[in-house]
Amino acid sequence: PATALAAERARQTRMAVVGPVTERWAPEQAGPVHENWQLAAPIGPATDLWALGALLFRAVQGHAPYPEESTAELVQIVCAEPPAFAEECGPLRPVVESLLRQDPTERIEFEELSGWLRSLVRSAPEPEAGLHVISAPPPVETGRLPIVRRRGELVRRRRAALPAHHGRHKRGRQETGRSPRSLGRTLLLLILLALAGAVAYAMFFMPKGDTGADRTGAAGDASQAPPARSPEAGDEPRPDRTSPKPEPEASRTAGGTETQSNIAEGFTLRKDPEGFRVAVAEGWNRTPRNGSGQVVYGKGDFELLVVPGRDRASEFGDDPMTYQRDSEPELASYRASSWATSSGLKTIEVGGRTMAEGQFTWSGAGGELYVRNVAMLIDGRYHVVQVRGPEAERDEVSRLFEQASATYQYTR
Repeated sequence: PATALAAERARQTRMAVVGPVTERWAPEQAGPVHENWQLAAPIGPATDLWALGALLFRAVQGHAPYPEESTAELVQIVCAEPPAFAEECGPLRPVVESLLRQDPTERIEFEELSGWLRSLVRSAPEPEAGLHVISAPPPVETGRLPIVRRRGELVRRRRAALPAHHGRHKRGRQETGRSPRSLGRTLLLLILLALAGAVAYAMFFMPKGDTGADRTGAAGDASQAPPARSPEAGDEPRPDRTSPKPEPEASRTAGGTETQSNIAEGFTLRKDPEGFRVAVAEGWNRTPRNGSGQVVYGKGDFELLVVPGRDRASEFGDDPMTYQRDSEPELASYRASSWATSSGLKTIEVGGRTMAEGQFTWSGAGGELYVRNVAMLIDGRYHVVQVRGPEAERDEVSRLFEQASATYQYTR
């Protein structure tokens, strides 16, 4: 770059392209551009030595020498703080520490590094072979020729060892024993006879199907409902008369299999002003709809996020799994975290409605989170039901999520 502004723009572009990788951010690469930027340490072979030191640290320690949560944080820490202690590197520790010095002029030279590594390799102890050792075969005697046997020679020798009895005849052969082939034929014949006997028993001795049909018909006639009673027959109210009938829309859920009567104990079906119904644990507080279109119910370390039709399928596509994995704002922290996992990803189609469900974990401000999420495509819009909680409370998060996802219904 010709100017300081061009150098800073190139640095910002590299931050967006490379990302938080310690091997690619030596201090001379990560430092901000100042007015006297041309006097800064040049980028050269010492930068490659830094990358080698970071790679050796990662290979031996199992993690990077600097946190790699974000690129902006990484470039600041590389210039301001020394790397983590290489406690598990053993004999490689002085090599790694000399390669990860912030001043490129203080790093070890290539020739000295090569000699150091050669001495370490030569002085390294031999690995223990353990139990998986195969002894070498004894040397082959070249003076002896291999014994070549023709096919059938052993058979002829065995037969030749038998006493010569020229008076044997066919009846005498049957007395020596039965061959395996004849034994197999006998077993097969016995199995076929047993199957034929079972079929014959079923045909002649099992009861006919007509009798069962007649019995079923008679039982059905006998179990018919009695005639309706007149209103004057009794004045006592019955439960089915006094209890109000549930609304069809309220009893139907997102999957079409749950009803309002199946809400577990400790939950209540809440009708939200934003136009949906969902089962929420008793005693939970509601937060009004925020700028991200989320309605949050929560108590303690648990949260229930409901997004009633914020995003359109015309903008994000009609595949809920792709929307959940790549575009859903509620999972942006999962996609941005370097320590995250996902499992149980599946697509469900019930009653003409398509849903994508998954389980996610990532590190949040209060520790590791366990999240159950479902994205539903309803009338061209995506509806999200998500439950968050501590990773140690997976069972409770699953219990809350199953009730919420099974009872969610959009009412507008």
